[in-house]
Amino acid sequence: MIVRKTPTELEKMRRSGLLVWQILEDLKKIVQPGATTYDLERAAERMIADAGARAAFKGYYVPAAGKHYNFVLCTSVNSEIIHGLPSTKRVLREGDIVSIDTGVCLDGYFGDSATTVPVGRISDATQRLLRVTQEALDLAVDKARAGNRLFDISGAVQQHVESHGYSVVREFVGHGIGTKLHEDPQIPNYVDPKSGNPRLKEGMVLAIEPMVCAGKPETQVLADRWTAVTKDGSNSAHFEHCVALTSNGPWILTKP
Repeated sequence: MIVRKTPTELEKMRRSGLLVWQILEDLKKIVQPGATTYDLERAAERMIADAGARAAFKGYYVPAAGKHYNFVLCTSVNSEIIHGLPSTKRVLREGDIVSIDTGVCLDGYFGDSATTVPVGRISDATQRLLRVTQEALDLAVDKARAGNRLFDISGAVQQHVESHGYSVVREFVGHGIGTKLHEDPQIPNYVDPKSGNPRLKEGMVLAIEPMVCAGKPETQVLADRWTAVTKDGSNSAHFEHCVALTSNGPWILTKP
């Protein structure tokens, strides 16, 4: 069931969204050669605690992994698509890219966002991957309007990504969000005729998150049962915003 939010609920989600945005902005300043992904984790944990919020990811149980997640961030480097585990041993190097994904719960409502950050100077090819993925998110957000259908969002991502020679991940998707981190509907980044294509309505809040591969779309999960990587070892980029559907059009809750 897709839960539509009242204006009061949207204002609460806005506060959660802006906290997530601020955390990601502050973490970008830490991303540099020599930093570890656990440096990011420590900083984010402190920021969430200082804000009086609860980390959305830490303690979250995922049946596919068969266990609870133990971190406030997912930090996915280069060919890692999502769910990369922060580690003191994972040192960021010049030319890497790192996807930082985090969420919080504030006053009972969730916010969730992700960005992919260059480490120092990156190649033109990698910069293009980041640009196209961000553009795909922007195009998808513009389709998040009452009266459209879910596949308008999915198709916008797929068309833009594939027109640039990249591929979209099939196994992982966006989602509704509200008083739960993951709500209906699921939001694939491609048009899947086998899945539902509901009409979009005012009050829906959608976590839209293109996950784009420089190479082929096939993925695999590492032995840690969390980290999803590209099978061909190509780089992957990931951007995400929470978007409310309002009478005035899309409202990005995770961006000022």
